[in-house]
Amino acid sequence: MPERRPFLRAAVAATALALLSTVARAGGEDDWLRPVGGGKVATPQRIQGGESFPPLPLPATPLRRTERKRPPAPPLLVGKVVWGAGADFAFEDGTSVRVEDWNMCPADAQQLLKLSGRVLGVEYRADTVRLSSFDPDPLRTPVLYVSGGRRLVLSGDQEAVLRRFVLAGGMVWFDAIAGSPFFVESVRALLGRLFPEEPLRVLPPDHPLFHMAADAVKATLPPAAGTDRPVLEGLYVGCRVAAVLSKFGMGGGWDNAEPSLIAGATYYDPRSAKELGVNLVAYALGYAALGRSHARPELYGEDDGKPATDEFVLAQVRHEGVWNTDPGGPGNLLKALAARTNAKVTLRRRTVDPGKDDLSGLSFLYVAGVDAFSFSDAAVAAIQAFLARGGTMLFDASLGLPWFTGHARREIRRLVPQATPRPLPPGHPLWSSLHRIDRVAYTPALRRERPDLEAPYLEGVEVDGRVAVLLSPFDLGGGWQGDEHPLARGYAPADAIRVGENVVLYAMTR
Repeated sequence: MPERRPFLRAAVAATALALLSTVARAGGEDDWLRPVGGGKVATPQRIQGGESFPPLPLPATPLRRTERKRPPAPPLLVGKVVWGAGADFAFEDGTSVRVEDWNMCPADAQQLLKLSGRVLGVEYRADTVRLSSFDPDPLRTPVLYVSGGRRLVLSGDQEAVLRRFVLAGGMVWFDAIAGSPFFVESVRALLGRLFPEEPLRVLPPDHPLFHMAADAVKATLPPAAGTDRPVLEGLYVGCRVAAVLSKFGMGGGWDNAEPSLIAGATYYDPRSAKELGVNLVAYALGYAALGRSHARPELYGEDDGKPATDEFVLAQVRHEGVWNTDPGGPGNLLKALAARTNAKVTLRRRTVDPGKDDLSGLSFLYVAGVDAFSFSDAAVAAIQAFLARGGTMLFDASLGLPWFTGHARREIRRLVPQATPRPLPPGHPLWSSLHRIDRVAYTPALRRERPDLEAPYLEGVEVDGRVAVLLSPFDLGGGWQGDEHPLARGYAPADAIRVGENVVLYAMTR
């Protein structure tokens, strides 16, 4: 890697400090590479290029053969990515330290996993990895941790490995160790190149990631941060957050260290950083199996787009939000329906973009999501025509997030003005279109939140005397997928299938 531009050199410490203050006011990216938790720098020295690797911690004296062997190391959870360059810093007390782009806070990951072991009762370890020789199998390394202050620079091959890792089910944490805008913007650009189909999105406060081990709803940050709430941006693969970017520093707080040498740093205090960090660990563990499931090719994927026959086609709507939340869910539902009934169904879903794609010949639209979305005016007109022809539409809040439900209600009002979704009563024909459903099982998170909820719940809007638009505030597609979705508010898998089958049969016979 070519050498970065060097820091200012000076033979006299006082001159160096004067020059350093001038550079700090200029706000260049090199000002974001400083020791975290160190003392007052006397003389910053040159930055060298290339990756570096700390020496392995060896015992002071070799173990004798008769001595008891060490217990096996705990399994690897976090690989801390080596990248960038480094600089040597001398302090006024005569000590010096070398700081690397990738390792500004050397003990951050280790200290987080120690804390997580105490809180979660699980023991894992962290190690360093180089993307140039990294095996992108999440079973070997479930999480990659990338931190720094300057611009993150990776080669094309390294970027390709990172994409393969994420799509295979791995999770990546990006931490701007002191809130550096240079690091943040470089990560946003990186993820934009690697995943042009899915932008980073700010995670809503009710997202499971903020509540896995602790309810991280308040945070202590410097006034310059402009907020007292935790802020994380996420890249979704399915309904799983596969990459997280923290624009405020977390790693220093994991090690009780502050970036006091960096002017304008924005970072979480240790309590806030540790709450978020333990939640990240719990989320990575809880959603690891789902990540691997989403990485598998869909057995019943998309259809070939040929004109519809007399078979039922489930058409899933593409929209500007996260729409492909449980890729295998619709196929599993259709497979179960085909096995249980004589209904003619196409086992492959079709994806459509209303307003652009032809909806004629379709009778059922499925809209899933976890966050904000809206339809274009052209899409609204196309869907209204679809409903007028007798079509049925189901909105499904993946993970049961109210953020999506609120936007779905707004879009339903655009589709059917002056209409308000209302709960389907117990005797409604939908609850007996195939199965007679009067009680269902919900996920543990929803049971804790709504212990009184035992009956199935859907909301509907009538068009021309029939229920044409359905809304499920509780996750159905996750149950169809069948994998664990920790903290999801939804139907248990077996009842998600039963409710889904009733919805489809109701749509086919109305």
